[in-house]
Amino acid sequence: MSTELKPFVEHVEMQGHIVDSLLLPKVLDAILSRGGGYHIHEFVLGEKQDNPSRVRMEVQAATSAQLEAILAEIHPHGAIPTDSKDCVTAVADIAGAYPDGFYCSTNFRTQVRLHGEWVEVEDQEMDCGIAIDSEGTSARCVAMTGVTLGDRIVVGRRGTRVFPPESESRRGNLFEFMASPVSSERPKAVSVREVAAAMKRCRANGEKIIAVLGPAVVHTGGAEHVAHLVRQGLIQVIFAGNALATHDIEQALYGTSLGVSLDHGLPTEEGHEHHLRTINTIRREGSIAAAVQKGLLTSGIMYECVRKQVPYVLCGSIRDDGPLPEVITDVLTAQTEMRAHIPGSGFCLMVATTLHSIAVGNLLPAWVKVACIDINPATVTKLMDRGSTQTVGIVSDAEPFLRMLVAELGKVVAE
Repeated sequence: MSTELKPFVEHVEMQGHIVDSLLLPKVLDAILSRGGGYHIHEFVLGEKQDNPSRVRMEVQAATSAQLEAILAEIHPHGAIPTDSKDCVTAVADIAGAYPDGFYCSTNFRTQVRLHGEWVEVEDQEMDCGIAIDSEGTSARCVAMTGVTLGDRIVVGRRGTRVFPPESESRRGNLFEFMASPVSSERPKAVSVREVAAAMKRCRANGEKIIAVLGPAVVHTGGAEHVAHLVRQGLIQVIFAGNALATHDIEQALYGTSLGVSLDHGLPTEEGHEHHLRTINTIRREGSIAAAVQKGLLTSGIMYECVRKQVPYVLCGSIRDDGPLPEVITDVLTAQTEMRAHIPGSGFCLMVATTLHSIAVGNLLPAWVKVACIDINPATVTKLMDRGSTQTVGIVSDAEPFLRMLVAELGKVVAE
């Protein structure tokens, strides 16, 4: 550490499992890598595994700008100024935009200080701003497009604190032990067993399970496994696109997916038209629910969702055929719809969809555990690189994984 004079200082503190979770070393490394210095004034090490630790230190920098850059980097790791003051807000002068200098949220649990009290930030989500209500008593994350004229938006880091995930050394299951770069060599049976156990814990706690599904779920023959999970009450919300719903219904109506027979694995005569005829059929009925009510649609994922009243959000893309009537073609509207279903969720199962998985991962708070299953390891890597560090990745095709998951859950969930 350089001994040159660094006249700009800020006193910060950290507490919790900051040693065994490596948060403290990360903070010290961030200070030094940005050319700053530190002086630890107090360090209390937890004597036992479950005891928290506490540290108070002086962060030193040569310039005000350098100090601000250091504080910005260590803040998400839980380092907050010891001189706690209320957060600072600015009034939004433009709808759909934050004031300059706005505080940018993480997906970790966050609090802001209002009238001398720390208040939990609701609707926690990464890459958002924080809006304070008109009475100054509550706070919530708000997307940029959700800002309205006159909103009070938190600016700067003063009066904010973040609670990053703690001890990685106290790992008891897959979602703590294996949350590291994905490997195709991990034992699939153990991974599936842990996913099943996590889903059971989630439901036992009264939390929702979200499924994010790509069309490969149907192409590989996994639709009936997902339908089974919906029937058994093990999926409460489905996020997908036009393709998943289209090919699921195509399978129910024609026995094909993209014109390929799911029984024989061979293209069928005029099968390339099946998905368009499927969409046209549902559009003529007005909705998927109407097709179910009329007895036209009698099986599949979408059928079970309608029958069990499991909500689904279908977000469209520019390449969609049709699309189906329920598909939301405005992505901002789709974001809003998905956000509405996230509160109360505790687990998210993502299967065979790169873009949808990353999109939903950006909406989830860090305490919602994620299992991402894809034949391509890069999908999980991309998801984690974009901040969804609570993700466990399993390299597998969709149908084999879903078949194993249903079998594992079937050991404890009565048919």
